Amino acid sequence: MNVICFDLEGPLTSQDNAYELMKLFPGGAKIFEVISRYDDLLTLEGRLDYEPGDTLALIAPFLVYHGIHEDNISALARRATLTAGAIRLISQLNAGGWRIFCISTSYEQYARYIANRLGIFSQNVASTSFPLDKLSGQLSEEDFRYLEAMEREILDRYPSDDNWIKERLDRFYWDELAKTRLGLLLEQVKPVGGQRKVEALRSFTRAQGRAFSECVVIGDSITDFKMLQAVDQAGGLAIAFNANEYALPYATIGLASTHLDDLWPVLEAWKKGKRVAVEKLVREKEKAGGSGDRGYFHWLTGVKDINTPLEIHKRIRHVVREEAAKLG
Repeated sequence: MNVICFDLEGPLTSQDNAYELMKLFPGGAKIFEVISRYDDLLTLEGRLDYEPGDTLALIAPFLVYHGIHEDNISALARRATLTAGAIRLISQLNAGGWRIFCISTSYEQYARYIANRLGIFSQNVASTSFPLDKLSGQLSEEDFRYLEAMEREILDRYPSDDNWIKERLDRFYWDELAKTRLGLLLEQVKPVGGQRKVEALRSFTRAQGRAFSECVVIGDSITDFKMLQAVDQAGGLAIAFNANEYALPYATIGLASTHLDDLWPVLEAWKKGKRVAVEKLVREKEKAGGSGDRGYFHWLTGVKDINTPLEIHKRIRHVVREEAAKLG
């Protein structure tokens, strides 16, 4: 029995659900971009008790303030674009007896709907619990004045430099909001990113009687790097798909392609001969090169200079993910 675990946004769908939710109100896209950069800065700083992807907690007060509801999340899931080849690959894996899991930072209303569209069982999905409608009833107009003022500052300073983002949002989230009910709201949202993805993977693999060395994981961004690193270091197969600079260095192999099902030969090689067979195949494909926007493979373990594959990943990531490609 082979175990494979996908990140959702990037590998399986091109949309960034949180970004799209924030676009539902005026100025929301710019506010999200600033908060997303703040998430990157906190992660790179190694802030205690902060995980990459906690953006989904940081934007929660703004979603409540602007009257966004759970129905809005589900509506976006219904019309989200799936990555080309994703349905075919999941179908092939199911037919081949693979156990398929999805670990996503996305809100559960979105992640489970997308997984269902792809044929992944709901019980095999780990995602961010977000009872948005319930949380909305916990806040008042008095709480919202902090958000209104912060929004004005962000939009007035957009585009912002890293120093301003770090200093101002540190003060906003960990000082000003901590004194209000908004601080309690933040504490109730625990996004599944970073180390929480590793723990979710551990839970899934243990239930299947498997170790990290026996599984395949696929990710693309800063929320995935700890999961990719854990599996690669254990001797498993960590795949960076159209990845950014925060994920690519931690993977075993990279694939830059507009089609996810280009992975199928690699997964067949893993099934037959694990990492040795994968390395042989990937090095052959790396030498042959890709074509157009498809099939660029790279062996990454032990490689110190990733600039060449990174440029290819960035280009195709932009083709596949469009606006969302600029987010960490």
